[in-house]
Amino acid sequence: MIKYIRTNSLSVVFLLLFVFSLIGQYFTGLQEYNKERQDNGQAPVSAGNYIRSGHFIQSTFENWESEFLQMALFVILTIFLYQKGSSESKKFEGEEEVDREPSPKRKGAPWPVRKGGWVLSLYKHSLSIALLLLFLLSMLLHLHGSLKDENEQLAAKGLPPETLGKYIADSRFWFESFQNWQSEFLSVFAIVVLSIFLRQKGSSQSKPVDAPHDETGE
Repeated sequence: MIKYIRTNSLSVVFLLLFVFSLIGQYFTGLQEYNKERQDNGQAPVSAGNYIRSGHFIQSTFENWESEFLQMALFVILTIFLYQKGSSESKKFEGEEEVDREPSPKRKGAPWPVRKGGWVLSLYKHSLSIALLLLFLLSMLLHLHGSLKDENEQLAAKGLPPETLGKYIADSRFWFESFQNWQSEFLSVFAIVVLSIFLRQKGSSQSKPVDAPHDETGE
């Protein structure tokens, strides 16, 4: 177990941070949601009912949506876009390890590489495909939760529910999306540019401390 944790410590720590944050969001969101309901003269909901509410679904998946969009675009755009001096960019000259064609003879090569054909073609782009699918799934769940929350608020006011066709063109859904997208794009911009001039000894996301500013790549 100790060996497993050591060899997978980065993913284990981030998984634990994710679970901790999600639990924190759940309980603080429940309190905030019930506070809003009480202000509107409605009875509070139980913890079990809150997890099915539009409020929780919308707030969760609008964040996941922006994260997966950011990662998908970063993976795809770094194939052919460059930033001089950044550790997040491929080098301008020469072929890099990630650019070469996969060899089925390489020791430990994954099964799709040994299989070849359409399986290999799909596997070559599997990371970006998976991230884009996760983005689309999160966006659909965000839309579902946001619409559900909107209709819960309309029902509390005695108003008719909003249809999906009308709501998808509504400013609320896109405001929720854009306010998260812009923060993700800003964070990528920051790491791309800051890694040109700043360093972190020991991190794979930084160039060596003594590397010149104009040296691209790690």
